[in-house]
Amino acid sequence: MFQVRTDLALESKEKFEEDNVEVKGVRVEEEQLAPEIRVTRVYIDTENGARIMGKPKGSYITLEASDMMEENEQQQRKVAMELAKIVKNMMPEQKEQMSVLVVGLGNRHVTPDALGPYVVENMMINRHILQEFGPCALEHPDGKIVSAIVPGVMAQTGMESSEIIAGIIGKTKPGLVVVVDALAARSVRRLNRTIQISDTGINPGSGVGNHRHAINEESVGVPVIAIGVPTVVDAATIVSDTMDELVTAMRQSDTLQSLGASLSTLDDAEKRELVRELLSPNLNAMFVTPKDIDDAVRNLSHTVAEGLNLAFSS
Repeated sequence: MFQVRTDLALESKEKFEEDNVEVKGVRVEEEQLAPEIRVTRVYIDTENGARIMGKPKGSYITLEASDMMEENEQQQRKVAMELAKIVKNMMPEQKEQMSVLVVGLGNRHVTPDALGPYVVENMMINRHILQEFGPCALEHPDGKIVSAIVPGVMAQTGMESSEIIAGIIGKTKPGLVVVVDALAARSVRRLNRTIQISDTGINPGSGVGNHRHAINEESVGVPVIAIGVPTVVDAATIVSDTMDELVTAMRQSDTLQSLGASLSTLDDAEKRELVRELLSPNLNAMFVTPKDIDDAVRNLSHTVAEGLNLAFSS
């Protein structure tokens, strides 16, 4: 069955709105922080909302900026500061100094999937320093104890990422896990321009149909904050969006107006079936990424890492 895949809760909610379907138990709040920065909060409050949305109950905050992936230090700093605020508000309260484990999911050798490992490379890790010199080594007395791991993918290790993380948690006893991963989007315009932060954990690979064991508080025993950036889009999305634009263009053409009018009468189910037939069998499992993905992932990893470093430093 054809299905447009997305990891973004915001896009799942938008799809229901396009179909004029009201999802009870789901709230949306929008905030324009600056002309170029927008924050959308999706709250799934009930089990019914979670079932319909296909996502666990919790908060999903989307931070969007049109030039997020560009090498613009001032813009990256603005996004990083907003990310830090969101992460700090999601962090659980803890009387003692909190220990945080940052997990960079993904395959370092596949650029669209390398966001997690690249973020870890840019993190300010201090657990080993604190063990050696004590709390006086921290720049801020309220700073967090930070450690990190890049568990790789199952093809490299033969183990689920959740198994590796659970083992590390059992030994190091962090109070919080922050997981960073690349995501899949439904909309091309959100590629490399969106950061999703959620307090529900993550199912690695779910956006591309490669379901792995969930990494959440239930599976690892401590609260989990998931941070993701969409770096790939389903080929079906591109075909579907192009078909909509083609129909619009046809309806405005004198010679093709009748054909455009006929295609515009198709409902969403019929359009999906037509797209499925166009894609099968060769393109149905294809995902697409922008040609400048190398630079985009590098720049985004710096932004995400800076946001986390700011959140953990105080």
